[in-house]
Amino acid sequence: MKNRKNNPLIGMALMMLAMVFVPVLDLFAKLLAVDYAVIQVTWARFVFHGLWLLPLLAWKGVVWWRMPNQPVFQLLRSLMLTITTVAFFYAIKDNPIPTALTLLFVSPLIVAIFAPVLLGESFDIARGIAVVLGFLGVLVVLRPTTDSFSPTILWALLAGISYAFYIMFTRKLSASGPPLLTLFYTAIGGVLVLTPLVGSVWQTPNLTGLVMMASMGLFAAIGHFLIIMACEYATASQLSPFNYFEIVAATAISYFAFDFFPDVYVWVGIAIICTSGAYVSWRELQLSKKARAIHDGRIDIV
Repeated sequence: MKNRKNNPLIGMALMMLAMVFVPVLDLFAKLLAVDYAVIQVTWARFVFHGLWLLPLLAWKGVVWWRMPNQPVFQLLRSLMLTITTVAFFYAIKDNPIPTALTLLFVSPLIVAIFAPVLLGESFDIARGIAVVLGFLGVLVVLRPTTDSFSPTILWALLAGISYAFYIMFTRKLSASGPPLLTLFYTAIGGVLVLTPLVGSVWQTPNLTGLVMMASMGLFAAIGHFLIIMACEYATASQLSPFNYFEIVAATAISYFAFDFFPDVYVWVGIAIICTSGAYVSWRELQLSKKARAIHDGRIDIV
């Protein structure tokens, strides 16, 4: 049987399509945050995300109602994504989506710093330089000493930090079950975390709000499902650069929806952060391949 991973072009196409769907979720969240509390918007995102995943789980024949493997790590993973989503929605409520998304992409740099402690991964000078350059890119985007600085954009930085921990917990859970099932548990975890909080800010949505909330969950489910499908056709190293296509899609959506286009400082920051993050990911991949080769006896250690 032909290995699906021999079709990287299909994987890349699916990944780019996913990066078009995900910013639409952010668009709905920004529009909803005008009339509803961010906590309620985030709660609805996870509720409808989980509901839309149920047909996919049934189609794949995945049993979802049992206690998950490693439930503590599943809960921590859900908690990190919940914090990421709440913080990011607070950021885009008052700031342009592309600008906030740029700061979210500091996550590979945060992973590079903490992975040696939490995952036992290595950290070298080259990646250290990339991390420093990446945070210089953050300063270019933030411009904290200028009149254009908005303190609410710091929510996006918090989102990037918590998303990095989400990535690291995801690595720990990589072999704990089907990715689609792990994604469903993440949605359920978000609902469990936010349900005790949503009552204090609850506002019964009108029909338009309900449709937008359902659409938000649908685009989240489709986007993440496309990412899972892309990983079945191509390797992580082949797909990693296409994560940054989300910024292009978010910029296009923001231009047509809000007539916003990032200024030159944001584009310079995007270039610095994305280049640094891509290098860190590439460096990590190369070291991982070398470690596997040494383990398999294909490279002699001098």
